[in-house]
Amino acid sequence: MSGPVHIGSTAQWNSLLSGTSVVIADFYADWCGPCKMIAPHFERLAKEHSRPKKVVFAKVNVDDQSEVSQMNAIRAMPTFKIFHNGTCVETVQGANPSALTTAINKAVQLAAGGRSEDLFKSPGRTLGGGQATGDYGWQFGKLLNFIIMAIGLYLVSLFSAHRCVPGSGKLDVQPQQAEEDAANASFRAAFCGEQEE
Repeated sequence: MSGPVHIGSTAQWNSLLSGTSVVIADFYADWCGPCKMIAPHFERLAKEHSRPKKVVFAKVNVDDQSEVSQMNAIRAMPTFKIFHNGTCVETVQGANPSALTTAINKAVQLAAGGRSEDLFKSPGRTLGGGQATGDYGWQFGKLLNFIIMAIGLYLVSLFSAHRCVPGSGKLDVQPQQAEEDAANASFRAAFCGEQEE
């Protein structure tokens, strides 16, 4: 039982994939907090389950081995990928110890002769839930319609409020205009020195 192999080149990565039944890879970055948090758990599992040529644990620094990271479409760290005979059969994204342990236990069964189709029926796990359901566009459309309606109602009420004569239930511009003219004349007389008409 040994710890994980640190991948130093694309050639080493390809050799490991082609010469090992099951490869469990940790794609990490030195600056990644969640990577540092789950690293001891990964190391412990590596020491417990490593079997030469059967189950090998690998650590791939995404900054140092960008080509290997790109080949495996790594978009988040940490990302754990399980390969069986060179093909990725499971992906776990994020620092999720229970999901990682479950996936590794299944991978160990692969090395003992299990079939990947039976053990890994899902396309992988992603920390934080599943894929978007696709109705966000519909929800956004409903929100946009509500905002447009609210703005329209506000503008209608803003521009029509000065035309309503209180208590009469009728629209009338003239009394309101007369009050505004009288108020303006008083203002000009008081502050500008103009005579009221």
